[in-house]
Amino acid sequence: MFVSRNHDVSSKYLKPTWIPYTSNMVAEELLYFSLRLMTADWQFERPSNHYRLGDIINMEASVMPYHHVPLRVFVDRCVATLAPDVHTVPRYSFIEDHGCLVDAKLTGSSSQFLSRSQDDKIQFQLESFRFQPENDSQQLYITCHLKATAASSPIDAENKACSFTDGYVAAGGVDQMCGCCDSSCAARKAGDLDSDSDLRWEGEATLGPIIVQE
Repeated sequence: MFVSRNHDVSSKYLKPTWIPYTSNMVAEELLYFSLRLMTADWQFERPSNHYRLGDIINMEASVMPYHHVPLRVFVDRCVATLAPDVHTVPRYSFIEDHGCLVDAKLTGSSSQFLSRSQDDKIQFQLESFRFQPENDSQQLYITCHLKATAASSPIDAENKACSFTDGYVAAGGVDQMCGCCDSSCAARKAGDLDSDSDLRWEGEATLGPIIVQE
């Protein structure tokens, strides 16, 4: 797979997968994730899904709880494909390992997580690219696995947002939590999660098609 750089985008709301080790009472409450393309000033959802090669794609993931404790949202992993199916080839995984945004390390781009303004939203940027071989325009689909935890939970190796700038740094939290991005961020065992601060919900959301032109 080679990557080169130089209207209706869906904001998918979904009821996420419930992780079995949370309590039944909490699990029965509604919880929705969203993933949106945003304008350059981050004030509005972007009305166009067209980009030029090398443009910055602003994305915002959020979680919308109802009658619930405050939550913090994370982008666990993201993959770009030419079709909505994440298993198609070619595919490019640009966020991996529980929140490691690897694109800047792999390509030298300016892709990054931004510092949080609130726990229930997280903003990140991807420098637009095209798969090779190229045609006049390409339709990209971006599918992200999103995760929410109690806002009171500590930032750790499984719940983090790390960008690469001469090493991995955290967008909030402690940079030390990003050290595993250079190796592997192993998941904890379910038996280790035994407090309310370890409540977690997960789901997937897809943006697309996103048109990238020369």
